[in-house]
Amino acid sequence: MDLQKTDVLVIGAGAVGAMALWQLSKREGVSVVGIEQYGRVHSHGSYAGESRVFRTAVHEGGTYVRMIQRSRDLWRELERESGRDIYYEVGALSIAPEGFPDLVTALGTVREFDLPHRVLSDSELRKEYPQHLIQDGDIGLFDEHGGGLRPEVAIMSALDIAEKNGAKLFFNTPVIGVEEHPGGVVVRTTQGSWLAGKVVVASGSWSTRLSPELNELLRLQVLGLTWFMPRDPAAFAPDRFPAFLRDQGPVHFFGAPSFDGYAFKACTNPEWPVFRDVAEVPTSHTREELIKIGQRAAELFDGINPEPVRQSVHHCAYTPDRLPVVDQSTSGRIVTVTGLSGHGFKFIPQLGEWAAQLVAGDDTTVDPRFALPAHMQRLAQLGAYTGGGH
Repeated sequence: MDLQKTDVLVIGAGAVGAMALWQLSKREGVSVVGIEQYGRVHSHGSYAGESRVFRTAVHEGGTYVRMIQRSRDLWRELERESGRDIYYEVGALSIAPEGFPDLVTALGTVREFDLPHRVLSDSELRKEYPQHLIQDGDIGLFDEHGGGLRPEVAIMSALDIAEKNGAKLFFNTPVIGVEEHPGGVVVRTTQGSWLAGKVVVASGSWSTRLSPELNELLRLQVLGLTWFMPRDPAAFAPDRFPAFLRDQGPVHFFGAPSFDGYAFKACTNPEWPVFRDVAEVPTSHTREELIKIGQRAAELFDGINPEPVRQSVHHCAYTPDRLPVVDQSTSGRIVTVTGLSGHGFKFIPQLGEWAAQLVAGDDTTVDPRFALPAHMQRLAQLGAYTGGGH
């Protein structure tokens, strides 16, 4: 078998893979290859969809705060190196009834870590953000370091810089097998095989196809995106309308300001089941689902047309407790990063940096709970997979 050789090979050039390639390409004397089953910056991955919410006031608690703070610095670094706008620091506004558990946790997080924020009453929300239809008793948490990220721009920028730094990238090249050998890791693709000293597996929702040991841990959850056109689009522009999370009763919405000049992103998810493989995931909302989402959106936002002007359906690999997997094989040759659980895009720069550090044998600050054995131990204690939607 004729093998091409490289020091490091990254499988997947999506969210985590692009960031790992960017970080690895900065290391002197290291040959780096990236292999992606689709084209450069495609619409099939979990990251696609124009924008992502960036927030430091996380309702998941303090686990992610340091990761997010480091990622905030790296997002700015990526902008400087690429010359592109990626991170729009317009703030992130969480609105919910006073005492709502996620909001209580987020308030505790900003106070524990001394994050810049404001707390707004229902009357202050109505005055400052008339785009939102506020209920009596609602309160708002404005995260000053929050905002919107442009995922496709981010991935393109990281890949362009990696390539400029000398990384070799191959697109439309599915990987069909990964095998550890005494001399390295053999990665078989539809376009030939490679022998790599180290491999980073960053294949997202496709992770279980290459890493069967993840079959019991990961499930795919469906993430639907919708955009609505307001009668006054200027009121929903980034300088007037921050990224947001809304909770009212059982309804949860999240979204971002208008980056296209006529529609803003406001999303909530139907009760989709969990899946095991990408091939099972639906590719679109049903007509009934879109009608219901539009009706709910009209109850939360002022002056919008309840018919979505755009919609798309995506997927993400989830772990039961929504902690990511950051793991290294016993030999140290294979690093796996997956299971971002629908909230990981904001801190992918940190995940990419960790992947590069693990490959190089550097000291890292990876949370030990992210290791695969720790995940499997918690799964065994749980007794069954329970999921955990957005």
